[in-house]
Amino acid sequence: MSRLGYDGVVAALPVTIPYERYSTHAAHWWLGRALGALIRQAGIAKTEVDGLCVSSFTLAPDTAVGLVQHLGMSPRWLDHIPMGGASGVAALRRAARAVQAGDASIVACIAGDTNHVDSFRNTVSQFSRFAQDAVYPYGAGGPNASFALLTANYMRATGATREDFGKLCVAQRDNALRYPHALMKKPLTLAQYLDARVITDPIHLFDCVMPCAGSDGFLVMSEERARALNLPYARILSTIERHNAWIEDPIQTRGGWTVDLDELYGQAGVQPGDMDFLQAYDDYPVINLMQIEDLGFCPKGEAPDFVRSHSFTVDGSFPFNTNGGQLSVGQAGASGGYLGMVEALRQLSGTAGGTQVAGARLGMVSGFGMINYDRGLCTAAAILGSHA
Repeated sequence: MSRLGYDGVVAALPVTIPYERYSTHAAHWWLGRALGALIRQAGIAKTEVDGLCVSSFTLAPDTAVGLVQHLGMSPRWLDHIPMGGASGVAALRRAARAVQAGDASIVACIAGDTNHVDSFRNTVSQFSRFAQDAVYPYGAGGPNASFALLTANYMRATGATREDFGKLCVAQRDNALRYPHALMKKPLTLAQYLDARVITDPIHLFDCVMPCAGSDGFLVMSEERARALNLPYARILSTIERHNAWIEDPIQTRGGWTVDLDELYGQAGVQPGDMDFLQAYDDYPVINLMQIEDLGFCPKGEAPDFVRSHSFTVDGSFPFNTNGGQLSVGQAGASGGYLGMVEALRQLSGTAGGTQVAGARLGMVSGFGMINYDRGLCTAAAILGSHA
């Protein structure tokens, strides 16, 4: 069955509330800052935002319903998307269909989290029922242990080395030095990466994201409305999402992208080689390599060779996570799932500043979220195009 396209619906006005390592403000404050920035920069009244998508880990016990009361809003369309790193693409998909159906005129998609001293520990301890019942009682708490398992298995299966993972981390740091909101402000060399202390073998310090506080957002509306408001925007060419794919695999070696890849490129009428950049969810380097393979940029198992053949910097070959990604910007909770989306929107609207890829016309955003021990459950991707 063929799906409707997204003709006439666009994503506009990416905003970032600068990240902080720690914050005593609640998630509500961070999400409100993102909404306020969207409203002010769009030049609209709050009442004109009649749809809202919300993603946050630390908003609890509130959901999106409680947040609208806190923000003094009365939207006619509301969605709460607890999909972690896949949240940005999922929000884009749902918001676009709401606008297309006439259920909302302007949808604000916002994600954000706070980071008190104990916030990350509390989030990890309450992450899922599976984690509480089947992981923590055995001492394997948190994402580091899960991704160590995935990383070790990937290295055995493909011959990937720490140098391969390090090359991506070093390139992303180089990109981050051009991005004003990145928390990592110092250059990173491959030697520093390799010499960093072990966290959970084979994962070392620079393989891990740094939790922080912050928020990001964007608007979804008709192209006609965006033009009338004189807003920078990108066209939505195609999207996919898939959850709990390949259940029979004993350990995750492929993600849900592979199920719907033909649809992703077919709806957009493009091929992997047409992409001017890739923004991929990057809480650990191994998932970067998995996405490069599963999204069709190289055959399965050949990402290590692909990494050795490209530079991944803004001004080099295969621009990748052009703002530095979470590994160098920081992971503001659920905002990690929006980081690639807002950067892609900046790239395609020509507003990326120091991270701008020259002549960027087509780009991809990929999301990955909600890992339970040996696999991430949520996968999504979108192909976006410039309006020029």
